[in-house]
Amino acid sequence: MTFIHDTGYETGGDGYDTRAGETEVNLGPVILPADSPVTLDVSPSGVGSAENLDQIASLVRNCTDCPLAGHRTNAVPGEGNPQAEVMFIGEGPGFQEDRQGRPFVGPAGKLLDGLLASIGTNRNDVFIANMVKCRPPDNRDPAPAEIAACTKYLDRQIELINPKLIVTLGRFAFGRYFPGEGITKARGNLREKDGRKIFPVLHPAAVLRREELRPTMIADFKAIAEILEGGTEDVNKEPALVEAEAPQPAQLSFGDSPRPAAVSAPPAETSTVNVEEATQPEQLSLF
Repeated sequence: MTFIHDTGYETGGDGYDTRAGETEVNLGPVILPADSPVTLDVSPSGVGSAENLDQIASLVRNCTDCPLAGHRTNAVPGEGNPQAEVMFIGEGPGFQEDRQGRPFVGPAGKLLDGLLASIGTNRNDVFIANMVKCRPPDNRDPAPAEIAACTKYLDRQIELINPKLIVTLGRFAFGRYFPGEGITKARGNLREKDGRKIFPVLHPAAVLRREELRPTMIADFKAIAEILEGGTEDVNKEPALVEAEAPQPAQLSFGDSPRPAAVSAPPAETSTVNVEEATQPEQLSLF
């Protein structure tokens, strides 16, 4: 089963600029010097008046609403199709994302690209964003105040894109909609919150750390394709957990991957921020 969505939009719909040391603020057709007396309104009401993703990206790159701004090389607004049917929400930028100003460009991003390809789509068709737009230092979890400071940007991105499905990657993104619930038991179950369909999956970084999670991730992405095609409204009522003591072969193909059986040993819910700094190159291939 495949999902192909072609709207004619090009990659990079959020208009980010990855040049380090940028001294100008990109507001679409208008470029203001960094020391311009013109101020940007980054209050919730100001973000709410943003008319497109480019404007939100400009606000994000100039935001100083939390301490993360003082540590970043580049903010990471998000990227993709402004009319995407599916929006992926991760935790926060890592080392490579901070350097390039783009989401999911390290090893976890390569794995995500392979998973997207497995269901007949790619970054051009979806939108990818994070809970926090700047990299938390020292591989730590984003603080509640940092998540709160970025919420207004993510909220407005969701409003403008209006995706058919939101896929949360990992526990922090899932906790945005269902606080207090564990991602291990929730993953693979289609939910609804505030009129939006939410489908939680594990973070790609978890697969890089634990190869035995690969079949679970593959199966969940196949379910994403089914949801988008309208083939099912109820996926994985009883979420499957993967047994750590029985890892699957590293070169598992998409076509041969079964849904894993439920067992009693759930994966640890560790932080996935900055996962690019702890890579496992031999496990990047999904084929």
